[in-house]
Amino acid sequence: MADNLTKKQRKYCMSKIRASNTMPEIALKNLLKEFGFIHQPKNFYGKPDFANKKSKIVLFIDGCFWHKCPKHYIKPTSNKRYWIPKIERNVQRRKEIKAHYKKSGWKVMRIWEHFLKN
Repeated sequence: MADNLTKKQRKYCMSKIRASNTMPEIALKNLLKEFGFIHQPKNFYGKPDFANKKSKIVLFIDGCFWHKCPKHYIKPTSNKRYWIPKIERNVQRRKEIKAHYKKSGWKVMRIWEHFLKN
């Protein structure tokens, strides 16, 4: 399916997508605080969305498009030379981050965006 927006409109829309304080993060913020999690902890490898230092748990909330959700990912139809390598790199980085924390004795939890929407 072709993009129905102009390049200028698409650029504007994409610029409004935030990397932090997303709706799914905000939904979990107060709940997880009660369990000792810190929202967007500073100086953590891979920038987890939440971390609990005492329990050694890091939590990431992964967007279905950005992290290639097995249920909801739809391959981009425009600008494929940019998007496909970018998304593949996100998947690779996700594996590297998991290996780093496992090696350090931390538990890594990941929640898909679609899980929070439901």
